[in-house]
Amino acid sequence: MGESSRKAGPPRWATRASAPLALALSGRRWFPLWAVMHHRGRKSGTDYAIPVAVIPTVTEDIFLIGLPWGPKTNWARNVLAAGGATLTWKGSDHRATAPRLIAPEEAATLTKPVFKRIIASGRFPAFIVLTH
Repeated sequence: MGESSRKAGPPRWATRASAPLALALSGRRWFPLWAVMHHRGRKSGTDYAIPVAVIPTVTEDIFLIGLPWGPKTNWARNVLAAGGATLTWKGSDHRATAPRLIAPEEAATLTKPVFKRIIASGRFPAFIVLTH
C-alpha cells in the first residue's frame, strides 16, 4: 500500500479508546495543554468537537497546534476550508481565524524556548497556526 493511499490520522481503535477521557479533560481552565476544536465538516456539514494539544507560544495572539498525522488530517482540512474554528481553551471559547499550515522550522520560532527543540525535531510533519 503506497503512502498516498494511506488515510491520515490515528488508528480508529486508538481514537475510540482515548476520546472520552481526552474530551473530558480538554478545554478545562486547569488543563491548559488541551483544547476542544469545534469545527464543521467541509463536505458533510456535521459539527465536530475534537481534543487538540495547544503548544505554548511566545505571543498570546496565536494558537499553535501540531499535526502528528500530517496536514491531510480531516479536522485540519475542515478548519482551513472554513477559515477558522472555535476553541474551548482554559475554560473559555475563543474564535480562531486565519488558519494556515506551517513547517516545523517556522513553528519552532513561534514556541516558547523550552519547546523549540521538540518542535524542530521533526516529530510533527506540520502545524496549524490560527489567530485569536
